[in-house]
Amino acid sequence: MRVKAGYADTLGATWDGRGVNFALFSANAEKVELCLFDSQGRRELERVPLPERTDDVWHGYLPDVSPGQQYGYRVYGPYDPARGHRFNHHKLLLDPYAKRVAGRLVWSDAHFGYRAGSPRADLSFDRRDNARGMLKSVVIDEAFTWGNDRAPRIPWGKAIFYEAHVKGLTNLREDIPPAWRGTFRGLAAPKMIKHLKRLGVTSLELLPIHAFIDDRHLVERSLKNYWGYNTIGFFAPEPRYGYENTPAILKSTIARLHDAGIEIILDVVYNHTAEGNQLGPTLSFRGIDNAVYYWLRPDNPRYYEDFTGCGNSLNLTQPHVLQMVMDSLRHWVQNYHVDGFRFDLATTLGRQPDGFNRQAAFFAAVRQDPALSQIKLIAEPWDLGLGGYQVGGFPDGWSEWNDAYRQNQRSFWRGEKGLIGDLASRMTGSADIFDHHGRGPRSSVNHVTVHDGFTLMDLVSYEEKHNEANREENRDGSDHNISSNSGVEGPTDDPEINRARLRLRRNMLASLILAQGVPLLLAGDEVGNSQGGNNNTYCQDNEIGWIDWEKLGDREQDLSDFIGELVKLRRRFPQLATQRWMVGGKPGQRNAIHWLRPDGTEMKQDDWYFPDARFLAYSIGPLDASGVPILIVINGSAEAIALKLPSWRTYAGWRCAFSTATGDEAPFRGMLEPGETFAAPDCSISVLEGIA
Repeated sequence: MRVKAGYADTLGATWDGRGVNFALFSANAEKVELCLFDSQGRRELERVPLPERTDDVWHGYLPDVSPGQQYGYRVYGPYDPARGHRFNHHKLLLDPYAKRVAGRLVWSDAHFGYRAGSPRADLSFDRRDNARGMLKSVVIDEAFTWGNDRAPRIPWGKAIFYEAHVKGLTNLREDIPPAWRGTFRGLAAPKMIKHLKRLGVTSLELLPIHAFIDDRHLVERSLKNYWGYNTIGFFAPEPRYGYENTPAILKSTIARLHDAGIEIILDVVYNHTAEGNQLGPTLSFRGIDNAVYYWLRPDNPRYYEDFTGCGNSLNLTQPHVLQMVMDSLRHWVQNYHVDGFRFDLATTLGRQPDGFNRQAAFFAAVRQDPALSQIKLIAEPWDLGLGGYQVGGFPDGWSEWNDAYRQNQRSFWRGEKGLIGDLASRMTGSADIFDHHGRGPRSSVNHVTVHDGFTLMDLVSYEEKHNEANREENRDGSDHNISSNSGVEGPTDDPEINRARLRLRRNMLASLILAQGVPLLLAGDEVGNSQGGNNNTYCQDNEIGWIDWEKLGDREQDLSDFIGELVKLRRRFPQLATQRWMVGGKPGQRNAIHWLRPDGTEMKQDDWYFPDARFLAYSIGPLDASGVPILIVINGSAEAIALKLPSWRTYAGWRCAFSTATGDEAPFRGMLEPGETFAAPDCSISVLEGIA
């Protein structure tokens, strides 16, 4: 095989139309071999030592290699865990910059750098070759015809997020072509797009699609890593969602979604890798330069700092690790046209030796990057390390999952009292958390349910988790669900209980869409999808984890049109999605919020601390002269409550524009005079609009 020096400035395998340049970073390696395989990835054809080393980048150019070539690396260096080095050239390693991966990981003890079962554990050394059962990197031609693809660039004030799993979203949809179900193609199927548009969704947030592996302990229990928070390749799409030509299929899917005006947000996992702790496998980063890629304990580099609960943590204080993350993000924006990222356990990305720092190098790098500073950036603002809970602590320009919103809404609608002060803050953007450093209401990504935890149907049907199918004796998953089953655990035929559960679902969805901030819906909640009380379906790649669409079209249980109506209401009254903090002021005044007692007078300080409070009413003034004020009435009590309507000179009356109450309990929709009484139905939310 002919080999030339090549160049070091572009990492990974780069096809230039004539040959392929290979470049791999390793500061502590002594030698790097490029291993070339046959088209099936089964037989190693040749090993080519990379001839040059420039600034710790090993590189070489092969004129006789073309796209489709499968390859891996063997990296030579010291195996000295006590000093943080775990080189083992007997292990084939995945290229961290691989744009495509092929094959599947067949678990065996050969994937471990140490001798499994040895009394010396990871201090021992294993000489078995793991190549036959190892994933392979693949050279690709990145050319793709995008045509006139344009990013939707949905303004934050109009964004409605919808969190979904690629396979789980479509695998049971009978109106999607069978070959497309459970794949990237299924996301852009006409019926799927029609459903998203029906809901008013603007931004499809996908659980991880970076190449990941199934943990050995799951495979041994006949389970899979369904969610995908086990990344091994930050540049390659997961092949199980696209089959033969995954990159092109994903790009085509994104283009079709863009044509429909829908953004793609990727859930990304840059906080750890699939290699686990010191007893984990050697698949890529560990064997390339363990001491650089990972946070190691300063007192004993044999062990890892585990801020993530997954065994290891990527160390973004290392320039080359930070470069890899930034290169990966730009790759997805520039080559796949994605519109934003949700960062899993994002606190880890901002960690420095003394803890989390909102001015860390990662945040500075993103802020100055021309491509990344223009897209949506969303943090899961915590990790498991000391000081890891950082809700409200991220820089300007970022939005964050607001678990304070989730906890408050669940508690209030479960029936807890004395929460109206917190409820008022959560419904108006959580200024107590985010109003600093120039941040606005869009900093708060509001959610009641997400992939991690109960679905909305299970939230109103179960009071305890039921994770037996995970085969961990129901020990996994959170015990703090803040849920209510209305008297019966699980499904029931009792019509009263089912009506109560339906009302709770409607109330929590209405709270979500009517709250200032950015709403995040969990896919399947609109059709009452249940996971049977399992609140941790990370390993359930089956009917438990997939969305059950059986209730789609059910006149009572399918709330798709209900959500669509709420989204239209949110767009009709822009004060619900304002990007400015509302302030106190005269009733009905522009940009002003006014809190009301049931007798129509303004709330006093003592009213906020009423211990049995289950009622909150407030008006939000219009944003400009063409708008009208709205009055939001939240009644969490078991009885109807009479609210005396405000009398404002510029408005002739009020009309009920929306209510979660239905049937005979639905409020009067005609005009009410100022000073009249509005009967707020029990356990409901109503929206009244001012009539000029």
